[in-house]
Amino acid sequence: MPQFGPLRRHFKPLTVSLPGDSALNPCLKARTIPRTGQETVTDRLRHPRALLVRSRTPLHPLPNVSRLLGARISIKRDDLAGAPFGGNKSRQLEFYLGAARKQRADTVLITGAVQSNFVRTAAAAAASFGMHTVAQLEERVPHSGTTYRTSGNVLLLGILGAEIIHYPDGEDEVGADAALRDRAERLRQAGKRPYVIPLASGNPPLGALGYVRAGREIAAQAGDFDVVVVASGSGLTHAGLLAGLRSAGSRARVIGSCVRRPARRQAERVRTVLDGLGSLTDAAGTVSAGDIHVSDVALSPGYGRAGAAAFEAMRIVAREDGVMLDPVYTAKTFAVIPALLDCGDIARNSRVLFVHTGGLAAVFAYQDELDAYFRP
Repeated sequence: MPQFGPLRRHFKPLTVSLPGDSALNPCLKARTIPRTGQETVTDRLRHPRALLVRSRTPLHPLPNVSRLLGARISIKRDDLAGAPFGGNKSRQLEFYLGAARKQRADTVLITGAVQSNFVRTAAAAAASFGMHTVAQLEERVPHSGTTYRTSGNVLLLGILGAEIIHYPDGEDEVGADAALRDRAERLRQAGKRPYVIPLASGNPPLGALGYVRAGREIAAQAGDFDVVVVASGSGLTHAGLLAGLRSAGSRARVIGSCVRRPARRQAERVRTVLDGLGSLTDAAGTVSAGDIHVSDVALSPGYGRAGAAAFEAMRIVAREDGVMLDPVYTAKTFAVIPALLDCGDIARNSRVLFVHTGGLAAVFAYQDELDAYFRP
């Protein structure tokens, strides 16, 4: 049976948890609210939802991987949420497009990396509601080849009829948002009704509401886990999931696997999202500063670039339990589990939930790297 030894050699474990002292951030001081696990009427009225995820996504064990690693590992199949290849972004987009429809928008503008799952899912979702999409692609991944720039999500954007524009700096979220707003103003002057889905962390984190719902869904499906592992990039999925689980009474340790920035910066990002989420839903008030855990053990070699740890995680999960992961998000997320089991940060025989956030369309953009790793 395959072993994780080759995978573990690629890790230098580092996890960061924010201190539990609520004086660090008074907005994160836990408040008592009814832990029904249900959306409140106030939340529904304040934040309209465009229905994209029509049913619960499956949650089931990974029996062969569990035996291999010595932990009771289950998977939440959010790769099946929404339209094909939708994933976690479908849950986020329900609230952005809910707001767009309330404003009677006819055009959605969104920014992200060249192979952004969020941008491509937004284009598909917007089309389903009769809206056009302007997709701004940022240069986040250096030295990317032709396959990366034309296949996967980029190919699907063309099929969906999205207008593609470009932004040269992949690390300038504020500037990318400003460029979208400039384009939106030009559209408005031309008689269109644009809606901008912003990227920078200073904006209201409407998308996180989708994972507040998901956290409550998980609690209703399977009760509690010892550990939940999820990708942590923009922070919306991580923060929303944490708030949803806590508001449903779950005490699971939620670990965000860093996919874009190092652990200390990512912990601050998640805390900022939770601050903003507090203005949208009372669920954020059930989270304390000590609840924020992130790990960058699988981040190398950086955002949008796949390393041996991610490839090995893809191989193990596919060949043991027949589940496909993508090299940028979900493989790096799953790779945290054996690394933290190996160093003792996750105890053996723990109940562990891996949240599969999708992103499989991007697999095809990494064909050259995957061929080199997996070819016999």
